[in-house]
Amino acid sequence: MNAKIAIQGIKGSFHHQVAQEYYEQEVVVDECLSFEELVDSLLSGKADQAVMAIENSIAGPIIPNYALIDKNNLHIIGEHYLNITQNLMALKGQKLEDIVEVHSHPMALLQCMEFLKKYPSIKLVEDKDTAETARRIQDKQLKGIAAIGSNAASVMYDLGILAPAIQTIKNNMTRFVIINKENSFVPIEEVNRASLKFELDHKRGSLAAVLNVMSDCKMNLTKIQSLPKIETPWKYSFFVDVTFEKYEDYAKAKSLLQIMAEYFKVLGEYKNTKP
Repeated sequence: MNAKIAIQGIKGSFHHQVAQEYYEQEVVVDECLSFEELVDSLLSGKADQAVMAIENSIAGPIIPNYALIDKNNLHIIGEHYLNITQNLMALKGQKLEDIVEVHSHPMALLQCMEFLKKYPSIKLVEDKDTAETARRIQDKQLKGIAAIGSNAASVMYDLGILAPAIQTIKNNMTRFVIINKENSFVPIEEVNRASLKFELDHKRGSLAAVLNVMSDCKMNLTKIQSLPKIETPWKYSFFVDVTFEKYEDYAKAKSLLQIMAEYFKVLGEYKNTKP
């Protein structure tokens, strides 16, 4: 594959690792330091597809990313799960007692909070990307500063690991989605997962009725999240993920939801790869 893939972060980041694993080869990447920049890369044609983190088993869903996909009319065409091992790293020769600040992406800090609480004197500083922080420590020879990131980042930027696997829960998994400007080309017989958005009339039982339809049509609701509609106070959009065995069951549910909801949109239909 000669396509360019937009990732949040730089080489050595978890997004970079996902891109390599999903496409099963060394890929050409466009390094973006924010999810907004990643979307812009895709929309402008600079990148052909993009890898985007969407939820973490410790920190939960990244709702702003669902909103970015929706707002820009992008399509989820696949997913990939990655076991995340977070390591505390710094310049070689540094020790844990030398560290006065830890810089990392907010999600990485959240995933490691129980470990970090043991060192209240260390200042936590939110940064744009785990691997970019590691590279900056090496490039600028920053003493007293540590990063949190992957084993790949420590090797790539020649840092020493002060404490391995510091994530709060050892089975720490992040779900990433593959996004594209066009709809999925996955054959219908392989599609068994969908990401949907809908808005309902603000009256008693409207959400329960939708959930009943999903259950009756043999949908397994794997996630539901509400997001306020800024332009309409006290009204909410719902983002849901469902899995199913038969596409016909899903198609039936979809046709009913299109009638029941005030607004209904398919963000993606793709193959479930949950381990």
